[in-house]
Amino acid sequence: MGRGKLTLAVLIALLSAGPGQAQNLANQLFGAHPLPSVAPSQAFGSYARGCADGLVALPETGPTWQAMRLSRNRNWGHPEMIAYLQDLSREAVRIGWRGLYIGDISQPRGGPMTSGHASHQMGLDADVWMLPPPRLNLTRAERESLSSISVRTDDQRRINSNWTPQHHALLRAAASDPRVDRIFVAAAVKIEMCRTATRADTPWLQKIRPAVGHNFHFHVRMRCPQGSRYCETQTPTVRELSNGGNGCDETLTWWVTDFLNPPPRTERTEPAPRRRHPREFTLADLPQQCTDVVRRP
Repeated sequence: MGRGKLTLAVLIALLSAGPGQAQNLANQLFGAHPLPSVAPSQAFGSYARGCADGLVALPETGPTWQAMRLSRNRNWGHPEMIAYLQDLSREAVRIGWRGLYIGDISQPRGGPMTSGHASHQMGLDADVWMLPPPRLNLTRAERESLSSISVRTDDQRRINSNWTPQHHALLRAAASDPRVDRIFVAAAVKIEMCRTATRADTPWLQKIRPAVGHNFHFHVRMRCPQGSRYCETQTPTVRELSNGGNGCDETLTWWVTDFLNPPPRTERTEPAPRRRHPREFTLADLPQQCTDVVRRP
């Protein structure tokens, strides 16, 4: 039995579990689909609580890119995301790289993932490796074993020698595209970009946002595409966060006062409620359209 038929059999079993089927974990249901739904492309819900119809695959290899970690089957995205990544890979060539290595985008139908990311659920998030591709003819096996590079020091305080002017130029190009809502990078990267910023950098630099765990790749997040009326763009928007500036003051304040030197913890009378991870979601936790998405042919 082929991979697609085997996975479909697992999916049917999960969806036919009787009265308790609403308790089936959503990540298992979405992760069992090897292919997208046959429906118009639409994103439903939010980046960390959603799904999508009609996603398309980033081809595994193109003239200016390669999709990495193919065994995960996460090279699926909204058509606007796929077009954006191809555009950005051509821009990478213009700045002096051979192209781009593209990491996870989404599962074939989006939804919570069986491992890893909390977001990437609507085909509107993508990870782009910080490693300038040495070549674009990697085998499938090489794409599983090759690692990206970190662009910050181990103490997280500054960029390291892997950071180049081409990284800066690539992030500027990535953030300058009007389809992009924000881009997550290591805080040290944002601080370095702020160090050399000018007033003219404000329109795009505000989209570059610091986030822990983004030193080997940067994470592009697209705005909700036209026609996806059930898609929720992240709020507050980056423009609201930075009050029309470039976000540099906020970054320095957060990094120095809150992350590297966190304020003393105050005693709580009750422990803070634990936030559920998307891997714990059932279909009942997702937009109602996601039940249709996961059941479609």
